[in-house]
Amino acid sequence: MSDSLAGGSPSNHSLAFRVMRLCRPSFQAEDSVLRLDPFDLLAGEDLFNNPGVSSTIIDQAVGGPTSFAAGEGGDDFSFRGRFQLQNPSDAIALPGFLILPQSFGAIYLGETFCSYISINNSSRFEARDVVIKAEIQTERQRILMLDTSKSPVESIRSGGRYDFIVEHDVKELGSHTLVCTALYNDGDGERKYLPQFFKFVVANPLSVRTKVRTVKESTFLEACIENHTKSNLYMDQVEFEPAQNWSASILKADDNISNSNAQTSEIFKLPLLIRAGGGIFNYLYQLKQSSQESGQVKVGGSNILGKLQITWRTNLGEPGRLQTQQIIGTPLIQKDIDLKVVAVPSPIILERPFMVSLKLSNQLDRTAGPFEVTISQGSSSLPKVVMIDGIQKVVLQPLEAYSSTEFSLNMIAIRAGVQKISGITIYDTRESRIYDPLPDVEIFVDSD
Repeated sequence: MSDSLAGGSPSNHSLAFRVMRLCRPSFQAEDSVLRLDPFDLLAGEDLFNNPGVSSTIIDQAVGGPTSFAAGEGGDDFSFRGRFQLQNPSDAIALPGFLILPQSFGAIYLGETFCSYISINNSSRFEARDVVIKAEIQTERQRILMLDTSKSPVESIRSGGRYDFIVEHDVKELGSHTLVCTALYNDGDGERKYLPQFFKFVVANPLSVRTKVRTVKESTFLEACIENHTKSNLYMDQVEFEPAQNWSASILKADDNISNSNAQTSEIFKLPLLIRAGGGIFNYLYQLKQSSQESGQVKVGGSNILGKLQITWRTNLGEPGRLQTQQIIGTPLIQKDIDLKVVAVPSPIILERPFMVSLKLSNQLDRTAGPFEVTISQGSSSLPKVVMIDGIQKVVLQPLEAYSSTEFSLNMIAIRAGVQKISGITIYDTRESRIYDPLPDVEIFVDSD
């Protein structure tokens, strides 16, 4: 428990609140690993160097080789071995003791604020019919945590107290005020009202920076998590919850785990450590947009990808949980008529015909078409390296609203190496409208 928070209490009241924060203890770390011999408390360091004192007396005094100051053989009583580690645990400078916090400490977003509240009667008279309320006030809201209005405390005798514990999941940054009030009858039968305020500030335990990159049909999200606290954070869970019509998978490096340890690692997942005071770890997710269902309304505006769910624990297991705001990707460019490549054969042989499978989608809420598919020359005066083999124009039937159709083009390449399929254009014959051509598709043409 920490010391009481500062709060004001009028002197003419019989009752007064005392608030203490309940939190876990911490290890007491030593500033040095210099070993201390218990015999040093009884005799000075000159005893070991005094030629007038026999070694037998010293051996009997310090207790032989079990002494901290003695060497392995029990005959080295100098101070040169005091920095030698007698046990592997000595290297972390922890004596094994736990101490209670001596200050209120820092409160971070995502933690659970737990406090022990005691209302005591310091007067010579009994306080009766005590109605107690405790609530948290923030800049946005007020959260009631305790209210004894329906069942008041019947009596708090002189010198007595009434204790209770309140908990609150911290979900806002900035200033918080714990408001404790008591309505009671004093010794004269007068009804009195006692308010007390205890203030604390909630800080951000970590920061999340994101980057979004789109490569063809996949979107990659990088999340960088930085620890701003003074203690290590053990990340139990960092999961990305994709928005509707998105699917997500985390990308990890190969750890080369043996088959015997693979099953154990799935059952017992070790938490990831992010060190105190600026430790950083990066997560990478691959996002793919699922196909639109029939009748789906076209969504415009910003591209909402989803949000991150983060849970962690501190050194002694205190839990924390945060949820980020919606992560926005690059704006969606919704095409009325969309043309995509479904499959390209491999290998592609020079001057031999090959089939390219394409998909034409109508994303309008009405019927569109019929369509003509051709290859345009573009702005370049050079002849096409990859062209249609055979009939140069493909006619497609009209498409219903939010429907699609697949078709194939018979093509041929006249130059080896890395080439591009470009200039495939869709023409709506009913509306006399030319849509944007298909983005270039790179292929490799083999000469054999």
